[in-house]
Formats: sequence, structure tokens, C-alpha cells
Amino acid sequence: MAEAFKFELVSPERLLVSEQVESVVIPGAEGEMTVMAHHAPVMTTIKPGVVTVKTAAGGEERYVVFGGFADIVPAGCTLLAESAVAVKDVDRADLARRIQEAKEDANDAKDDEARSKAEQFLSQLTTLEGAILPA
Repeated sequence: MAEAFKFELVSPERLLVSEQVESVVIPGAEGEMTVMAHHAPVMTTIKPGVVTVKTAAGGEERYVVFGGFADIVPAGCTLLAESAVAVKDVDRADLARRIQEAKEDANDAKDDEARSKAEQFLSQLTTLEGAILPA
């Protein structure tokens, strides 16, 4: 059994998780990373994706996050999300709206850099959609 550490998942609306956990898989900007007790200090941005939390009691919880950043220290991890919701509570209409807005942003981009950024965000959202919603 892995050693537990403090994990908090916070969105502007509320505190979603504040408990002792064994591990957390977060969708970092450079790729997914697993955080465990005594992790080296790291601060990373978060891309839209799924956060998987393995609780100290042995259960598993999944949350959808739409950007933000994670502050990881040896004693714990705090993830400050732009928006977050439990996977079981995902609003399909909200996800579809976000994808449509990202498509419009890509089409309306004023330059290549803005278009590239919008297309990357759209790609992340569609990947997320495929990961959490049944076919």
C-alpha cells in the first residue's frame, strides 16, 4: 500500500476534493503525470482532461478539469482548476458548447498563432469528450 498524502482539487465554484490519497494522475501541459507522496516540487499548467484520484481507502474518483495549474510539494498536491466537475456529473451539453466555441475560435482566429492555440484547445476537448463519454 502506497503512503498517503494531502490532495486538494479546487475550482472557482467550490472545493471538490480535500483528503488523503495514494496517488493522483493529472493532465499536465507536457503530458499526464502521476503524483505520489514525497513527489519532487513541481508547478505545472493543466490542460483539459481527466484527473484520476486513488483514495487512501482504495477507491477511485475521476474529475474533468478545463485548465488551471497544479502545485506539487513533497507533502501534497493542490490543483487549482479553471473549471472542474466529477466525471459522473459531466454535462454533455456544456461539453458540446465548449467544443463549438473552440471551433468558432479556430475559424475566427486573426493570425496563425491564435489559430494554432484554438485548434490545440479544440483537439484537447475532443480527446476529452472521447475519453469520458460512451460512444
